[in-house]
Amino acid sequence: QGHGAKGDNIYEFQIEFLEPVEPKPVCRVTQRQLNITVQKKESSWWERLTKQEKRPLFLAPDFDRWLDESDAEMELREKEEEKINKMKIESRVPKDPFKHLKKGYLIMYNLVQFLGFSWIFVNMTVRLFILGKDSFYDTFHTIADMMYFCQTLALMEIMNSLIGLVRSPLIPAVIQVFGRNFILFVVLGSLEEMQSKAVVFFLFYFWSIIELFRYPYYMLSCMGIEWKPLTWLRYTSWIPLYPLGGLAEAVCLIQSIPIFSETGKFSLGLPNPLNVTIQFSFLLQVYLIALFLGLFVNFRYLYKQRKQHLGPKKRKMK
Repeated sequence: QGHGAKGDNIYEFQIEFLEPVEPKPVCRVTQRQLNITVQKKESSWWERLTKQEKRPLFLAPDFDRWLDESDAEMELREKEEEKINKMKIESRVPKDPFKHLKKGYLIMYNLVQFLGFSWIFVNMTVRLFILGKDSFYDTFHTIADMMYFCQTLALMEIMNSLIGLVRSPLIPAVIQVFGRNFILFVVLGSLEEMQSKAVVFFLFYFWSIIELFRYPYYMLSCMGIEWKPLTWLRYTSWIPLYPLGGLAEAVCLIQSIPIFSETGKFSLGLPNPLNVTIQFSFLLQVYLIALFLGLFVNFRYLYKQRKQHLGPKKRKMK
């Protein structure tokens, strides 16, 4: 029943098919048309659609979906060849006897890192609500041990990439791990004056939030599980958090330069007639420039990753 040029009417038609069909067709109504899908009882090729040799006038073939017997045989043959080739390729690839051991190690590594950074994030958040701004100034003394553990363990990410255990490129991993460890162990760990700075709170907070999405994503990927909200967070949260983390690292370096200049710590005096001394504070200024170059490299890599995982899927053309 529908409303046409002549008002409301009941429309009907009859088709006597060449062979038996399923008694219950599938109907789908859209704003534009009515689609009725009729299934054959037996999968075989018919000479024609109806018992009568002459096609009814109201029927017309849809050539966009048309498939004759030769086309179908060719398509089936291509699928069989593709399946055989895939089996041949798989048979040539040597089976890794340590596959499950490697997967178990990666799952445990990502789980431990996730728990460690979760502890840091929860602890800092609770202290912030209880103590307010006072929690800024003793963050290092309460969180540093766990941060030392997590960042030391993060050195395994470089090793994993180096030996091919994971497919991630080596350079971004080296930049992130060594960059963070330099700030943590050299700048903060060696200067007591820096350990009570408020910037330490923001530095640790941004680092931990980033890892709350990164490590569970990798852990589920090892299990062959993809959770779309987590994937979106993994490849989106870095957009605000990486610049903020980089800014906090830069502030740490800028605040530490005068202290290193005054104390002369890590400065190197060379035995020569001119008595030249290489100031560590000067090296920090050079590193400050390298920090932003490293951030640019990681930004570029993460942008490509985001485009690959969240970008529009390309449709295959037949």
